[in-house]
Amino acid sequence: MKLLYDLPRKAEAIFRESSSDGEEIMYCLPFNIEGRKIVSDGYIVITRTYLYKILDGRLAAKYELSHMSDFSTEIHYGSCGFYAKVDGATTLICRLITARHMPRYTVVATACNKLAENPREKRVVNNEPEKFCSKCGRPYISGTHFCPFCQDRKEIYKKLWGMTVGLRLMMLFPLLTAMFGMILKFVLPAVQKIAIDKFITDPSVNINDRKTLLHFVTIIICIVTIEIFQRGMAVAQTRIASYSSNKFAKMLRSVLFEKIQTLSMSSIQQKSAGDLMGRINNDVTLVQNFITSQLPTYVAQLFSFVLALVVMLFLDPLMCLFVFAPLPIAILAIYLFRKVMSRRNTKEWYAERRTNKVLQDTLYGIRVVKTYGKEEKAVDKFTSCTGAQAKQEESNAKLFDTFFPFVGFAIRFGSYLILLYGNLMLFGEKMSVGELNRFSSYSNIIYEPLMQVTQIPRQISRFKTSLSKIFEILEEEPEVSDIDLPIDIRIEGDVSIKNVTFGYDSYSPVLEDVSIEVKRGEMIGIVGHSGCGKTTLINLIMRLYDVASGEILIDDVNVKDISQNALRSQMGVVLQETHLFSGSIRDNIKYAAPNATNDDVIAAAKLANAHDFIMDLPEGYNTMVGEKGYSLSGGERQRIAIARALIHNPRILILDEATAALDTETEKQIQDAINKVVKNRTTFAIAHRLSTLRNADKLVVLDHGRLAEFGTHRELIEKKGIYYRLVTAQQQALLKKM
Repeated sequence: MKLLYDLPRKAEAIFRESSSDGEEIMYCLPFNIEGRKIVSDGYIVITRTYLYKILDGRLAAKYELSHMSDFSTEIHYGSCGFYAKVDGATTLICRLITARHMPRYTVVATACNKLAENPREKRVVNNEPEKFCSKCGRPYISGTHFCPFCQDRKEIYKKLWGMTVGLRLMMLFPLLTAMFGMILKFVLPAVQKIAIDKFITDPSVNINDRKTLLHFVTIIICIVTIEIFQRGMAVAQTRIASYSSNKFAKMLRSVLFEKIQTLSMSSIQQKSAGDLMGRINNDVTLVQNFITSQLPTYVAQLFSFVLALVVMLFLDPLMCLFVFAPLPIAILAIYLFRKVMSRRNTKEWYAERRTNKVLQDTLYGIRVVKTYGKEEKAVDKFTSCTGAQAKQEESNAKLFDTFFPFVGFAIRFGSYLILLYGNLMLFGEKMSVGELNRFSSYSNIIYEPLMQVTQIPRQISRFKTSLSKIFEILEEEPEVSDIDLPIDIRIEGDVSIKNVTFGYDSYSPVLEDVSIEVKRGEMIGIVGHSGCGKTTLINLIMRLYDVASGEILIDDVNVKDISQNALRSQMGVVLQETHLFSGSIRDNIKYAAPNATNDDVIAAAKLANAHDFIMDLPEGYNTMVGEKGYSLSGGERQRIAIARALIHNPRILILDEATAALDTETEKQIQDAINKVVKNRTTFAIAHRLSTLRNADKLVVLDHGRLAEFGTHRELIEKKGIYYRLVTAQQQALLKKM
């Protein structure tokens, strides 16, 4: 993250005048609000001993860091603020109209707090990646250094070419056949000229002469043979192109899907499933068609254009000039129109993405839609999105279909000049009919690729748009990744959380300075109000996210040093929202251990108190659960999830409100299963009903992201703090219901 911006000359001069000789600038950040006015030239400059506020080429304020403390940032309505205590009084240092620099100021606030305590301490190093393009200032695609506006097209095409290794020969063959077919196109007019001049238009030819007739039949056979050979080459080209196209699409989809699997949770949650599905299906198909079908055609057309141009220049340079006379106008029109095309194709892509997102949300949430009787509203919303998409597509089609026919007319206007000039030459007996036909045929060969020019910009624009969306994913670096040589350890279960701070946004921490020591085999209950960071804490233990500061150790090894596969393969997780995959109950239980035997499946189901209800089903363990397991009750799904978490004998078990939203009898069944499975395992349990945590060895009480209390149930009740108040409130609420 960039924390040292360049000062304008006037501002730098003011700083040099106000500072001591040799004073080093450590941090320099811009700001753009002063009072109620927007300013364009505001900077905060920080050295080891002073903080300077430079505004519009003048020194607005100078603070000595030793008199300052408690640096912080705060989000206002429509703006952000950078604060500090100056001689004990909270002071607004500066304000920003945009949140772009908010993470930077948060990092600098931490640095200033350290500098204020110890000016000699080294500066804070922040490894958070830059989120804005240094060229245009627009935000990068989340989690990448990929700017769709400033992307290096050559680099992207180079990477795409690198992905075709193993398919290049197959992809080259259709191009070679197409080029060979183009060569035959040039042979055909030459043969036709002979047929026209020597047999059709020559009055002295005696068709009854056997030798002449044989010569004529031979020419006709040549023409037919060339046509048949061209058709055969086209069939071979199409078949091989289809095969290589499917192989390329399979490869690209596999690479894209594999990349999505490596992305961090924070990145995946920022994208809808419909959006990702659209990129894997629609965008890959568009790129596939362009690379394996359209591009070879364009190259072959270019080859034929060059060859026809050489032949026509050799035959008649003046008539060749007629072909190209209108081209500058057409090329200029297309060049001026390209930005409009790119912008409209991007709008069309976004409209399609919105439609896919609404479709995905509605189908995934169809139960909620029907529960609230909102079918008509869902139809209206989807109709609105498809209407907007259709409107954009129709608008694009109207514009393209209006613009390009006129461009095509301008390109082919030269053919009328050739027709006029050729007939004048014909009437003056300076050219034969066969020569005119040959030249017209060659000009048509040139016009074919020229007419493609009217479609190429549109196809390339759509290709570039889809390719950009694919490379947004492929270029994204996962926020959570293994080190070069990660450790594969056998987890015993000791967990140490030391001074952990984390926020999904760097300037808004969810957890602050949390420290917990857990011994192997202990059950730890995590409680607190909604939004206090309970789920975030277990996400950090599973390393779905990396801590901002502090560390999490498992068996005295930092989780960042353990391979993610080794870490999570030894953990079992049961969430409140249980997701079952389409398939049988057996398949869902075996998901965490695909090589498990039937005995292993049954043993895990018995531990989870699920075996009895499974055997009561008509097909037992072969029962199909349906999409997301909706054919089963909530309690049944939860017990299958517990069995799935246990089948690979995890050393650490995580239960995230596993008994929430269940009736009392079902909750007891789940709780009995939990009591059996936590033995000899380190367990972290979040529970909505605090009574379910009575058997926990220790309880962690979080309050606004901080560790408020830590101890046994009895100790915390006797302390009469936050936990005591939570338990009392739940008991009173239960009494009122009774």
